[in-house]
Amino acid sequence: MIAERCWAEIELAALRHNARVARRQIGPGAGLLAVIKANGYGHGLTAAATALRDEAQMFGVANLREAMETRAAVPHPVVILGPSLPTEQAAIVEHGFIPSVSSYAEAVQFSRAAGSVPVGINCAIDTGMGRMGFSEAEAAATVRRIAELPRVKIHSVSTHLPAADEDPTYTEEQLRRFRAVLAQVRNEITSDYLVHALCSAGVARFASSAFDVVRAGLMLYGASPDAEFQRQLRPALTWKTRVALLREVAAGSSISYGRTFIAPQPMRVATISAGYADGLPRAVSNRGAAVLVGGQRCPILGRVTMDLTMVDVTAVADVSVGNEVVLMGRQGGEEILATEIAGWASTIAWEIFTGIGSRVARVYG
Repeated sequence: MIAERCWAEIELAALRHNARVARRQIGPGAGLLAVIKANGYGHGLTAAATALRDEAQMFGVANLREAMETRAAVPHPVVILGPSLPTEQAAIVEHGFIPSVSSYAEAVQFSRAAGSVPVGINCAIDTGMGRMGFSEAEAAATVRRIAELPRVKIHSVSTHLPAADEDPTYTEEQLRRFRAVLAQVRNEITSDYLVHALCSAGVARFASSAFDVVRAGLMLYGASPDAEFQRQLRPALTWKTRVALLREVAAGSSISYGRTFIAPQPMRVATISAGYADGLPRAVSNRGAAVLVGGQRCPILGRVTMDLTMVDVTAVADVSVGNEVVLMGRQGGEEILATEIAGWASTIAWEIFTGIGSRVARVYG
């Protein structure tokens, strides 16, 4: 059997714990739509869906392919949160998925594709994201027209918060405007439908606006841009690699491409079996990034390369080739979170999780 050189250990119980944190935060009046797109944020879509089947009422994905994979794992309603291509509409209707539409014309196409069973539709309203959805001014009239189509049922009305983790003043104003649009929609349409707006940052900071459902994504995997809320979560993924080589280098030795690091004194350097092809961002190079070896933070030296990265293990006793190295997660009394790696790389935790490569084995426990 070949030992893994780079792998991710995923604790499924942590996903369930984080889902329960979300449910406590929003209270008993709202349901949970678990967002498992992008291969469950890199944790494995099927594994995430199966782990959360008793915690979530619905699942959210980006496209038809992900919806099909979700349906193979769980029987729950599946909302396709992104736009659907015309060639996908018949299959979406056939399998009973819930598409999100941004125009009356899209809804007409779904109505034509539907058979005897009406297709449920999520009506997206653009209140500031600028990515998809009806304009606020046209939302009420457009939703009413869609509700009048044959073989169409309004499943939900939703919006997306672009700055819930960065701009609370704007987000409060955005939610106020969304409530105003909802009042118009409810005046036009009296049938039952769900309302949802909150992403993970919204759950953490604006739980009073949970409406009927919240779309929890990042927080389910144990990460939050809000440090206070982070303490309630359990990171589900520990990302590991191994020491592949140990070398003593002299003062003045250069490390990695571009010679961006020159050893200031004699050092013991470990070459570890992970690089940017595994998802360790090259952008963390020379940015104070570290990994954990023997329960200690060990600085990354020079540039991250495709398959290998060099780290300073001078201060760590008893390092051997084959030892485990933690790229993300806990080892001993130290922990590196996805948000910390994101900070080194000048990006976001979402990109760190989804960037973990396909050759990184996922091990579930």
